[in-house]
Amino acid sequence: MEESLFVCNGHVKFITPHRHHLIHWRSVKAALSDILVVDLTTVRSGPTCTKILADFGADVVRVERPGDAGRDRVFFDQADLQRNKRSMVVNLQSPKGVEIVRTLAARADVVVENYRPDVKHRLGVDYATLSRDNARLVYASISGFGQDGPYRDRPGYDQIVQGMSGLMWLTGTPESAPLRVGIPIGDLLAGYFCAMGIFVALLERQVSGRGQEVATSLLEALTGSLSFQAVKYLNTGEVPPPVGNHHPLTAPMGVYRARDGFMNLAVGNDEMWARLARVLDLGDVAEDPRFARGPARVKNRAALDAILLERLAERPAAEWTERLNEAGVACGPIYTVDQVFADRQVRAAGLVHEQEHAAFGPVKVLGLPLRLSRTPPTVRTPAPVPGAHTREILEGLGYSVPEIDALAEAGVIEVTK
Repeated sequence: MEESLFVCNGHVKFITPHRHHLIHWRSVKAALSDILVVDLTTVRSGPTCTKILADFGADVVRVERPGDAGRDRVFFDQADLQRNKRSMVVNLQSPKGVEIVRTLAARADVVVENYRPDVKHRLGVDYATLSRDNARLVYASISGFGQDGPYRDRPGYDQIVQGMSGLMWLTGTPESAPLRVGIPIGDLLAGYFCAMGIFVALLERQVSGRGQEVATSLLEALTGSLSFQAVKYLNTGEVPPPVGNHHPLTAPMGVYRARDGFMNLAVGNDEMWARLARVLDLGDVAEDPRFARGPARVKNRAALDAILLERLAERPAAEWTERLNEAGVACGPIYTVDQVFADRQVRAAGLVHEQEHAAFGPVKVLGLPLRLSRTPPTVRTPAPVPGAHTREILEGLGYSVPEIDALAEAGVIEVTK
């Protein structure tokens, strides 16, 4: 399979003659505008990965199953996960449905799936099978526990993996732990890491001319993100306890109550501690041997917190955060979600995008929290109605109108009118 090179507005592109017509749209300003992605994923981890690819301009073809359970999820959740994608409905229990996916994968740059490890082999859409027809294919897999190992076949849900990664044990106080993080952090991190692996594989392909497999799991993503807590244990053998809202290695760093509510303090060094003491007018406390240096403050955290809470109770949280930030002391409010999106800094970031969905009307979604000066991620099109592009994609693969109608009549595909 030969590729032709052309230059447009300073951007070098490689086009495969028999597949480039499949790409629904083109923009030289989009970093991945010449990348075709076959999205076999469901629920959240996989769609998070492919959402990132789509926001950077890839033509992501979402292959949905007839009656996919994901459709029953709240519409605004799916609107956020599936924006910028196209949708076709294909029954992979049918040999003809598998043939459609194989034909599509033969012309694709990337396939992403998050089945249990054995499912892709049973369906015949695994890397070994698909790469025989497309040596340049980057094939990415996300699972709950990994592609091998004793737990490979277990169903993997974020709640379960939060517990097994140690994250839940570290979250909360000794009295309240274990606590679940308030978002599906395992799903999200697995999606982010998978997208990172795909980017690297696509970059390496420019040198080798070959694709490769990319794999991560919720358990690996969360365990690999335990940071200093894991490194401390691995090097000392000490099992870190839950310490609630306090930082285990730094003080004062945690949640404190002002006169009218809570606020965060994060005093990261001795110089900042001196500034905090000046703003709070703590006098000799700043030089007290119990508090003058970081390790001493951690050791005497309870005594220090009692002094801080007494002083912070004298003024509202907003007044303290204003005064302390002016003095160069890291601090901030603790917002409810509505307050987050009313904050002037968050508003300036431009994260919220409103779209008109074909079925649900106006829907607000979050853009990627990332900026690039020339090829930024963008939110362009709303999440498609399932099967909205089935006919269009099959026509791009060379299927005739009668063939598509016959496939729909046989239940191999669904075509949304």
